[in-house]
Amino acid sequence: MCGILAVIGKGTDEALVKQLSKRMSHRGPDESDLHITEKGHLLSHERLSIVDLHTGKQPIQGTSNAWMVHNGEIYNHQKLRETILRHHTFRTASDSEVIVHLYEEFGYDFCDMLDGIFAFAVIDGDDFIAGRDPLGVKPLYYGKDSEGRLYFASEMKVIADQCETFEAFPPGHYYTPKTGLVKYYQPKWEDDTLATEKLDLKAVREALTEAVRKRLMSDVPIGVLLSGGLDSSLTSSIASRLLREADGKKLHSFSIGLDKDAPDAIAAREVAEFLGTEHHEIHFTIEEGIKILDKLIWHLETYDVTSVRASTPMYFLSKAITDMGIKVVLSGEGADEIFGGYLYFRNAPTVADFQKETIERVQRLSTADLLRADKSTMAHGLEARVPFLDKAFLELAIKIKPEEKMPETYGGVEKYILRKAFDTPEQPYLPESVLWRQKEQFSDGVGYNWIDTLVEYCASQVSDADFAKAAELFPYNTPATKEAFFYRTIFHKHFPQESAAKTVRKWIPKWQSNQDPSGRANAAHVKSDLAVIAA
Repeated sequence: MCGILAVIGKGTDEALVKQLSKRMSHRGPDESDLHITEKGHLLSHERLSIVDLHTGKQPIQGTSNAWMVHNGEIYNHQKLRETILRHHTFRTASDSEVIVHLYEEFGYDFCDMLDGIFAFAVIDGDDFIAGRDPLGVKPLYYGKDSEGRLYFASEMKVIADQCETFEAFPPGHYYTPKTGLVKYYQPKWEDDTLATEKLDLKAVREALTEAVRKRLMSDVPIGVLLSGGLDSSLTSSIASRLLREADGKKLHSFSIGLDKDAPDAIAAREVAEFLGTEHHEIHFTIEEGIKILDKLIWHLETYDVTSVRASTPMYFLSKAITDMGIKVVLSGEGADEIFGGYLYFRNAPTVADFQKETIERVQRLSTADLLRADKSTMAHGLEARVPFLDKAFLELAIKIKPEEKMPETYGGVEKYILRKAFDTPEQPYLPESVLWRQKEQFSDGVGYNWIDTLVEYCASQVSDADFAKAAELFPYNTPATKEAFFYRTIFHKHFPQESAAKTVRKWIPKWQSNQDPSGRANAAHVKSDLAVIAA
């Protein structure tokens, strides 16, 4: 994990590029380096050392004149080394190095060979390729300055004041000077009419287990984010089993809440005790959360309401984790989108609408939960891995018949497929009370007072007169509430460019009258610390 910056075009000042790269030094606190190619292009790298701690320094040179920087993890790098790249000579043991060798072997057409998460740039003379992983787990922005130079960077803050125009690099694409943007990731599951597969609970269980297994690749300790919800609890349970089977290691689990009585804290404690993890419970105050909003929005590079709400506890939790010496955590992002887990999915008017919404939510994850998961963790040099968004698991899960995913099919139980797949009484994965616990969105689960007080605070900071000017001040994505207006004002202070505002997508639930993104805005929500739903 790291932060990358590539500047393609002659005449770029080396000192300036170093300065720009340091704006994201939080992403890579372990070391920093820069390379100027023979043609005068620049590659800069801020490194968080996770795989190959000693020789994996970047930028990395291929076998000839090609150089590369990469942010992410390539889970199948060893297999690639042993098969299609077996005749190549490698300079490091880093998983990242396979990217430059694949470019040398196959030219532009190699991104689909990578199994992992990535944002990268390879420069070879005046030729280059930049690419981003299928769903945008890792962030990437690109733009052009007044001299025509192209910039590619892990965070927007690096290039926002250098480029005349810039935008988020689309997930599942690569870019070259000869082809422009190319969509290399074209999975069958994007076609909602192909969701015709029969439900196979064993296949679901095995695919998710394999997705977790490959994400345990690391030369440093790994932990799990354990909110006590179904998704994080399942990844924690699977990881705990795999580590115990492999070398008897005990897994470190981490949860956060306003206090020990927060809904998520109670459930996480129960799961940790059940799994036997080394559990760490972190608390934060509402006052502390409000105090860091300015810095948080600078890190997040978004004004989306639900992202800010949920990122605040994740920001505090990430700092506590890195302070304990953990650099990698597993997280449960993606399950709600794949299986229609948000409570508003219960209101889907038709089966077809349900399926289309799951696909659209997965496709837009890079603007919402994945943005939050990456930037609130990497603000403290912590890498989050997301097993539910494994390519093979996606291909299996999304193509299951939507009738099998709809809550009304199973008495209102959301994510029934996941629950049932891991409901194995002979070797239970989780306590029944957690396995069948109602969906609780992260920003709600840390304690209901967090959002309620946050909304009140934001309203107190925005006068009626100022709010009346919302459309005039912010004609694009005009904030509809005082809370949204407050976040937008902070964002605009840090990123006043029109291009910056246009990188943000707002998360709004469908099919319910209350448009607030909190799960409690849905009528189906049960206000109970542990809402147990019968199977």
